[in-house]
Formats: sequence, C-alpha cells, structure tokens
Amino acid sequence: MDPELEQIFKFVGTIVPWAALIVSVIVGGWVFTTWLRIKNGYPLESSWGRAIHPSTDKESRERIKLLTGENAQLRAELGSVKDRMETIERIITDRPHRLAQEIDSLALIDGGKK
Repeated sequence: MDPELEQIFKFVGTIVPWAALIVSVIVGGWVFTTWLRIKNGYPLESSWGRAIHPSTDKESRERIKLLTGENAQLRAELGSVKDRMETIERIITDRPHRLAQEIDSLALIDGGKK
C-alpha cells in the first residue's frame, strides 16, 4: 500500500471518531433543551423563531383573557383581606383599656347622632 494513502487513512481514522463525538454532543444538547422547553411549557419554535407548539387559537386567547380578569379580581380581593387583617391585628395587639375607650367614644358619637 502507498505510504501517502496510509497516512490519509490514519488521519481520517483519528478525525472521524472525534467528529462523531462532537456531532453526538450537539444533537444530544439540542434534544435535551427541547425536552426542557416542553417540560416547562415554553413554546417550541421553528428555525425562523415562530412558535409552532403550543399554537394559539381563539379559545386559548379567550381563556387567557378570562384568567387575566379573574387574576385582577383575586388580587383586589386579597388586598382588601390584607387591610382587614391589619386592622384585626392592630385591634388584638392594642392594650385592652385603649380598645374599650375607643369603643366608648364611638358609642357616644353614634348616640349623639340618633
């Protein structure tokens, strides 16, 4: 066999396994990141950056609108509950005789109006 041809085969024989390893790592990374995106609910994208899954349709947009409205309503309700809780905590942690004085003063004010 020709020594030059032998050298070429030897060179190719050392490069091919490394190239296969690099390609395998790249493909494995792509599969792993795609799996993570699916697992965490991120949309899959085409090569042009457009979402291909999950697709958004009228039903999905309507659900998003409803959930956004419900979220705002629940946040407002939570705010009022927090205000009430602060008032209750203040009443409970105040000294008892001060609370009695405030109740008596409110009773006098309401009694004078009637």
